[in-house]
Formats: sequence, C-alpha cells, structure tokens
Amino acid sequence: MRALALALLVLPRLVSAQQGSAFTAVARPEDAGFSSARLARIDSLMSGLVRDGRIPGGVVFISRNGKAVMYKAWGYRNVDTKDALQRTDIFRIASQSKAITSTAVMMLWEDGKLGLDDPIAKYIPEFKDAKILKTFNAADSSYTTEPAKSQPTIRHMLTHTSGVDYAVIGSPNARAIYAKAGIPSGIGGPGTKICDKMRVLGTLPLKHEPGAQFTYALGLDVLGCVVELTSGMSYDQFLRNRIFDPLGMKDTWFYLPKDRQARLVTLHAGVNGKSVVRTAPVFDNIDPDYPKSAGTYFSGGGGMSSTAEDYARFLQMYLNKGELNGVRLLSPKTVEMILTEQWPKEGFGVGLAFGLETPGNDWQSPRSLGSFSWGGAFNTIYWADPKEGLIAQIYTNLYDNPVPELGGKFGNLVYAAILK
Repeated sequence: MRALALALLVLPRLVSAQQGSAFTAVARPEDAGFSSARLARIDSLMSGLVRDGRIPGGVVFISRNGKAVMYKAWGYRNVDTKDALQRTDIFRIASQSKAITSTAVMMLWEDGKLGLDDPIAKYIPEFKDAKILKTFNAADSSYTTEPAKSQPTIRHMLTHTSGVDYAVIGSPNARAIYAKAGIPSGIGGPGTKICDKMRVLGTLPLKHEPGAQFTYALGLDVLGCVVELTSGMSYDQFLRNRIFDPLGMKDTWFYLPKDRQARLVTLHAGVNGKSVVRTAPVFDNIDPDYPKSAGTYFSGGGGMSSTAEDYARFLQMYLNKGELNGVRLLSPKTVEMILTEQWPKEGFGVGLAFGLETPGNDWQSPRSLGSFSWGGAFNTIYWADPKEGLIAQIYTNLYDNPVPELGGKFGNLVYAAILK
C-alpha cells in the first residue's frame, strides 16, 4: 500500500508561482498568527479519517491575509488504485458553483445589463405567467395551480426565495413534476443546454409566492441562462473571460480539458462506514465522471469543478473587496451589498451569493460576524472570515455520506489555532 500523501508546503516559495502570487507561503504558521502545534490537530483529524476509511482523502487550504499557512493533501485520489491524492487535484465542487454564478450576475448588474428586482420574465418570457402549485396527485403527477400574486425576480433567484424548487433533491411534488418535464438537478445530460431547460422550468408551478419563504432551488441555473442572454456569450465563456482568466483560476471548468482530466479525483461513496469507489450514477442518472465528458449543459448551480487553490483565489477577491492582484471584478460597495443579509426571517443569514454569519446565527460557531460560506454535495466546505482575513477550505471526494467532523470539528480546530 502506498503511503498516505502528506503534501507539505514547500516554503517559502509562492503557493502557485506559475499563476501569480495570490498567496504566499509562510515560513512558520506563527508568522500569520497561528500556532503550529494547534494546526497539527487538523493533521491528526485528517489522518484519522483516512486511516479509518471514513474519507478516501482530502485537501485542506487555510490562509490568512493572503498568507497560506496550510495547503496539504491526505489519502487517496482513488482507494482502489491507491493513487495518492495531490493538493492540486481537481474536485467536483457542486453547489460551490452558486457563488460564482451570483458574482457573474452582479458583474452584469454593475455593467447596467440587468436589475436585481427585474422579473425573470424580462429575460426568459416563459416565467411571465407565474403560477403557484395548489393540488398535486401523486398517482400521475398531475396538479392544479392558481395565479401567483407577483413574478419571481433576479433577487429572488439569488436568495432562494423565488418559489422555484429543486429536481431530485427538492420537495416530493417538485421532484415528480420536474422529472416528468425533464428538468435536471443541476448537471444535465448529453446534448442538453441550460436555457432550453430553464424555459421549460418557467412553465411549471412555483412552490410558493415569490418572496414568501426560503426554498433551496434551481434559481442559480435560471441565472446562468440569464447571464447567457444578457451577455451574448455562452455561460462557460462568460466565466472564462470575466472571472476565471482574470483571477488566474486555470483549473476551474464545467467540463475539463483533456490535459486536466487525469487530476480529477475519483468519486467515492460510503458503504458500512468505509469509503469505496462510486460507480452508480449521481443526480439525474449522470456518470460520476461527468467532468470528463464533452458536455453542453453549463449549470450555474452545481456543474463546476475546481481546485482548493483556485477557489481560494475567488474567495480572496471578496476579502480584498472585489479585486485580486490588481484585477478588479467588483466595486467595494457591490461586495458590501452582496455580503448584506437579504433574508433574516428564518434565523440564518442569506446574502446575494453566500450564507452569512449574522447576529441571528453567530451563537452556533466561532466564525466572526460577516463571515460568508457555502458548500457542495460532494463534501466540499469553505468559508471566509473578513475580520480575521481568513480562508478555510476542506475538500473530499465523497458523495451521499456526510462526515460531521468536516463541517464542525474542522472549523473549531482552525479557530483554536489562531492565537493573535
């Protein structure tokens, strides 16, 4: 058995000199206010999870004020072949795609191409006659509706308050209705395109009145289509031109070029508490290796793959109030608005791109007020803390098998290692 990959930082060189100095590596964690001994607890956590088979492998990226204090890989890219996981390997980031889509929308808002309170029907006419689901017959997926009192807007889609639901992972009624209409959960099958499916979605009933409640939804896929329609570019090309290339995110794609496919981690599942290679389809009967396909469905809500360092660049841009390495994507005031709570009604913070640490939920974690976060279905987790200048990420390649330590204990250990 090949030894576990413990890919340590090579100090003090740049983390990725070939892409520009978004981050520098510290000689000692103490140089960034961390305790080396306390950070070692994260090493013990990850090593133990791999040793016990709870996760196949994982990558941790932690930086503070642009200084990388931990960027390391443990375990395997594939538990069958025992290929060692590398810290530069590429992960399916699923719903971490959402914040990137939200950023694209806000860039177009800055361009004057759209308004946050514009009805979606302004761009996708099929949403014009919005209807609310009234009754549903589970026997044949038939239903009745009543007219909505208002139309869903771009802001509703950004904050998951539009009334649109999710395919596959949404409510039972929506799963049945969307399946019958061929609406994907966020990856899409061969030959499908985002706007074609979102036009169909616009004809289907909403779960509730727009703005009435929070429902985790396909709204960011709807907005991926809006980006295409307002920019005149395919969604993947818009991201490449306006976000990925400017930020140096060379390993973030919907569908990986051939020269990057070997770095895609194998998707795993949990069976009897152990990680095994997953061969069963995911979501809409999709091959787990969908990032290696020549796909055409650019899901703004869940279709991207990336590396921990690439996504850290994106988060650092937000910590820098809209710019990275002299390249500005957003104005400081736009970033401030994105990180302002939009939906305070249910005790958790929702901004225009991220979940937020607010007075209503701050008692649950050591994160500072104003921290922003999200995660992905394949056990990827991140947050950024503006007060501490902190980025913390943990990526695994595990589907449908939550590991509580990744979302809870990891965060506690990160903050416990900050001493000044």
